[in-house]
Amino acid sequence: MSARRRHIAAGALAMIAALTLAGCSGGGGTGGEQAAPETIVPAAASEFWVDPASTAAKQVDEWRKQGRTADATELEKIARQPVARWIGSDGNTGDEVRGLVGQAKAAGRTPVLVAYNIPNRDCGLYSQGGASDEGAYKDWVGQFASGLGGTKTIVVLEPDALPQTLANCEGQGEQEGREALLADAVRTLSQAGGEVYIDAGNPGFVTDTGKLADGLRKSGVEQAAGFALNVSNFQDTEDVEAYGKRVSDQLGGARFVIDTSRNGNGSYDGPQQPTWCNPPGRALGTPPTRDTGDPRVAAFLWVKEPGDSDGECRGSPKAGEWMPDYALGLAKSARSS
Repeated sequence: MSARRRHIAAGALAMIAALTLAGCSGGGGTGGEQAAPETIVPAAASEFWVDPASTAAKQVDEWRKQGRTADATELEKIARQPVARWIGSDGNTGDEVRGLVGQAKAAGRTPVLVAYNIPNRDCGLYSQGGASDEGAYKDWVGQFASGLGGTKTIVVLEPDALPQTLANCEGQGEQEGREALLADAVRTLSQAGGEVYIDAGNPGFVTDTGKLADGLRKSGVEQAAGFALNVSNFQDTEDVEAYGKRVSDQLGGARFVIDTSRNGNGSYDGPQQPTWCNPPGRALGTPPTRDTGDPRVAAFLWVKEPGDSDGECRGSPKAGEWMPDYALGLAKSARSS
């Protein structure tokens, strides 16, 4: 990480620490089903919405009640930041999206959501699931779009869907026509107010940038706001930026966002495999912002919630389940001074 990147990260995290020590107080979100923990006040230095009742915020509240004040303060580095909300097929999708968008709008912030329900999701691996077929998926996207209701919302579209199709999921029946399905989702969500970024993996996923750029074209990137990189991964921001620009060069300068939620120490290169699944010794990266220093990098986002499991590896729970000690480790390792 360069001195400039360290300065950005350090400045934002220092602001969070200062606000914490100052004992800020205030109201939480509007319209949510659960009240925000009293000890957490969103203090992000960006336009993006901070969920005052996030998993991390609830953990902070619990630890403070248990007397773990030092750990709670560390975890506020996560709880005070805007983290994307992942939307799958559970419950009423339209109502869920509508509720989140409504809370963000009431707070005067932009919500960040992840659309994650493609058929044969994750090629049947750790995060398997998704819609039963293309028709069900299109119906689900329509519900998602109805929840947006024309409100400006960043939407990261289907992590891993396109890269897996191009790299290691070819030949599975559900992958046929996936680019067309993504393109249809781009159109529907964009018309409903979505600032849509199609997930495009990371530098270690699809190494043939020409092949990736072609897949993005077929997936509707020209109608989207751009593409997303490093989602749920740990690769260094500068490496991801360079890779993104090579892809962008082949797409007429398309913009992209980078997930910096857990890449403060870059990728794991130790002996335990897989390197992308809950690796030890990682750290929070640059906090979410549109101030990236490069016009083609639309934003740094925290797409993966720091502390959520990548899957059942290294004794971890299934993908998406909360790991408070892992989250604490990410926070303690963050470059905040």
